[in-house]
Amino acid sequence: MPAASSPLKQSILDAMKATMKGGDRPRLAVIRQIQAAIKQVEVDERRDLSDEDILAVLDKMGKQRREAIEQYDAAGRDDLAEQERFELTVLQDFLPQPLSEEEVKALIQEAIDATGAESMRDMGKVMGQIKPKMQGRADMSQVSAQVKSLLG
Repeated sequence: MPAASSPLKQSILDAMKATMKGGDRPRLAVIRQIQAAIKQVEVDERRDLSDEDILAVLDKMGKQRREAIEQYDAAGRDDLAEQERFELTVLQDFLPQPLSEEEVKALIQEAIDATGAESMRDMGKVMGQIKPKMQGRADMSQVSAQVKSLLG
């Protein structure tokens, strides 16, 4: 396996090795899913991913798990929802600390002030400035809803 080019990729690799030695098969399966998702993007885009790119992949995987949990809970499939919750907790081990509501509001206001946004037409500018700062640290769909309410 080639050397990891980013610190986050290296920590995922180290976690996989430690998990293999510890014999925690369920956790190992999730870590391998993470590595496969990263590798898929690298192959598709023919480049090594940066930490920021990897956070985007992890964020997307987390969003998929949260959506699946909602659907499984609604369908009464507690067993499947529990598996998704477990996978989400493993994913969160590699994501940075989530932002508090106050931090999210402050970053949104900062972006609105910096871009001079006044209406919904400026939503893209605001989100473009917010996304790199919040990737993997906040639910971007909720952030988007907050921006809409402030600009709307």
